[in-house]
Amino acid sequence: MRYEIKGDTLPVVICYLEGGEKVITEGGGMSWMSPNMKMETTSNGGLGKVFGRMFSGEALFQNIYTAMGGSGMIAFASSFPGSIKAFEIEPGREIIAQKSAFLASEATVDYSVHISRKFSSGLFGGEGFIMQRFSGHGTLFAEFDGHVVEYELQPGQKIVVDTGHLAAMSASCSMEIVSVPGVKNILFGGEGVFNTEITGPGHVWLQTMPISNVAAILRPYFPTGN
Repeated sequence: MRYEIKGDTLPVVICYLEGGEKVITEGGGMSWMSPNMKMETTSNGGLGKVFGRMFSGEALFQNIYTAMGGSGMIAFASSFPGSIKAFEIEPGREIIAQKSAFLASEATVDYSVHISRKFSSGLFGGEGFIMQRFSGHGTLFAEFDGHVVEYELQPGQKIVVDTGHLAAMSASCSMEIVSVPGVKNILFGGEGVFNTEITGPGHVWLQTMPISNVAAILRPYFPTGN
């Protein structure tokens, strides 16, 4: 499969498939395609997979698109101003991503729920302790909020991230929630009570404009019901 990512703030990934190749996306993810792309709606793994996708912010069912009778084309556009990143997934290069990161992938990529082993991460981690884990083999397309900044962490190296800015990390990284030191900092610092601490080794992808932050900024301008 070949692909190209076009656009800046509202990008789209266009996939070019050989005959018989398949891509998977959640329901409603397709933007445009050639007429020889055949769609099949599936639970893609049974009841357990369905509920796992529900808890991690994705649609219950997924659509598999297959190029029939020759090469085909299909496009998937982002649903929010941000970035589309392509990941080459293979054993030893698994990715853990935020909720709702999944856009599309080759059919050979396995998607499952990742639950943080640290209970405190679930209680205070902002994005919650349920994330998405991608394994198997093939190309994954993920959408993130705003622009993406990347860091490569060495073994034991740490980076502290404000809630919501963690887009994805290598499965070899670990995360823990740390409290902001000092009562004055907590009350008047405006940074919240907790931050996320990522420890290497591995790669980290950070997003500049979490949708939760955008919602908080716009909330005062929304009319309230009487």
